[in-house]
Amino acid sequence: MAQRLPVMYQKKPCYDIVIEDSFEKIAGELEALSLQGRKFCVITDSNVEPLYAEELIKQLDTIASKTCKYVFLAGEESKNLDTVRDMYRFLIEEKFDRKDVLVALGGGVVGDMTGYCAATYLRGIDFIQVPTTLLSQADSSIGGKTGVDFDGYKNMVGAFKMPRLVYMNLNTLKTLDDRQFFSGFAEVMKSGLIRDAVFYSWLIENMYEICERDLAALEQMVLGSLNVKKMIVEKDPTEQGDRALLNLGHTIGHAIEKAKNFELLHGECVALGTVAAAYISWKKEMLTMDEFYEIRDMFVPFYLPISVDGVDPEEILSLTKSDKKAENGTVRFILLKKIGKAVIDRTVTDEEIVAAVKEINFSEEDAYE
Repeated sequence: MAQRLPVMYQKKPCYDIVIEDSFEKIAGELEALSLQGRKFCVITDSNVEPLYAEELIKQLDTIASKTCKYVFLAGEESKNLDTVRDMYRFLIEEKFDRKDVLVALGGGVVGDMTGYCAATYLRGIDFIQVPTTLLSQADSSIGGKTGVDFDGYKNMVGAFKMPRLVYMNLNTLKTLDDRQFFSGFAEVMKSGLIRDAVFYSWLIENMYEICERDLAALEQMVLGSLNVKKMIVEKDPTEQGDRALLNLGHTIGHAIEKAKNFELLHGECVALGTVAAAYISWKKEMLTMDEFYEIRDMFVPFYLPISVDGVDPEEILSLTKSDKKAENGTVRFILLKKIGKAVIDRTVTDEEIVAAVKEINFSEEDAYE
């Protein structure tokens, strides 16, 4: 099982991604980074804490001078500066200094907030990622992007902060409920669509094993997604160019998340946003009609939505203008030239966005047609 992927930054080794099937090797990995004898704060949420916090702390206690934990209420609604303020207060009260370490144990929300806290507390302290969801293992835990939502706008406050280590225990994927698991799969599918048609085909061919959460299939799936993201972020760590390709499906997806008051999971919205982006790509004659329908329909076997009800296309359009990826009022879209090749496009019109949202907007009339 043990897999190790070194991530480079400015052509120098930056951190390793370590894939295991337990937490038993994490103390040794931290010792190899000379992090023994430090204070560790495990930051996690109310869903993950009862599952894994005790097990992880037991391992950290073998090398730490002190281990404590900070737990916040699970959910996107906690991903804000108020929660970060509480984290700061907790760390101050526990007398954490610049040599101590934060440990993000959980999914994307936990990783984003812990990383942002690490980037800003005392002008920066070390942190490690211990992702426990498919979304965080396959995507959000690597690359150094951190941040929080602001007044409901997704990730509007953030910083780039590289972890010292990303340590994955693939067995944590088996405790996810189905909705959370398949939500994460949207980011996996995205990886194949933007840069690796062979990996995309592998996902389809191994659909049954993935849905059954076969450990060997999970390992190959996570590795395939990580290899795509690793390749892109190493070339463009601060999103000055090609790293934006990783945002396929996110512009309209983030707008739907906000419009639906975060009732839908992030990956579900990414799936919807990807269908919309593929539709625009088809209408711009970049994809064929058959390619569009294949991309759309392949989300269905993985229990991801391809339509949504109760959204106003004009509201979605307005929200895309507020997205952090907008430049001078122009929405920077990621479109597909074919499966495995994404491009950055700044020519998408308001009319094309509205038409794409209407394409994925389910209505009762549609059900009777």
